[in-house]
Amino acid sequence: MRDHPFDASVVSLPTKIPLFPLRQAVLLPRGRLPLNIFEPRYLAMTEYALGHGRVIGMIRPRTEEGVSPPLYETGCAGRISSFTQTDDGRYLITLTGLSRFCLKGETLDANGFRLGTVDWSPFPDDTTEYAEESPVLRERLLELLVVYLKEVGLTADWDSMEGASSETLVNSIAMSCPFDAEEQQALLEAPTLEQRAHILITMMEMSVAGTQGPHQDVPSAKLQ
Repeated sequence: MRDHPFDASVVSLPTKIPLFPLRQAVLLPRGRLPLNIFEPRYLAMTEYALGHGRVIGMIRPRTEEGVSPPLYETGCAGRISSFTQTDDGRYLITLTGLSRFCLKGETLDANGFRLGTVDWSPFPDDTTEYAEESPVLRERLLELLVVYLKEVGLTADWDSMEGASSETLVNSIAMSCPFDAEEQQALLEAPTLEQRAHILITMMEMSVAGTQGPHQDVPSAKLQ
């Protein structure tokens, strides 16, 4: 395993990046996404990325139909921060989120993967770590997360959650919980961390309310 720590704020963001269309996963700035790469065209994509700044653009297809389905306009690029190659030729990589991007065009590489021409300018703050903390935000997220995870049958590393920054907490929940593809896209496209938190809390409240039934009260979120 090779690890490559880096500062996202000083990483060069190229105008053309390889695209990895994946419908059931989301990457956010400074989030970490492990991936198991085995399909030939995406093995070629990974090798291309390793030779071109280690950047891969995660982007969601609008449908699961066809070999090259249409893509959403907004994705998030990550840098390969660790990787290993298995004996059977797969790549096990971890992407660390750099910045969101708008897809302006694409071409097909000779090896079958898609190369995107991207615009980073709509997301100037993505490479700067969110510094503010909100006790109300943290308390509401953690309170609701306990109920939500119980309802969906998942567990969490509560020691890590308690010590995480607001940004890490919001983005970790957004990336890890089993929301559907359109909900994940809404979280990705939220302009600010506070708006992402509002969307996230609303989604968890709706899920909890749906499983508990109409006669159970779910406290409303109040963020400051």
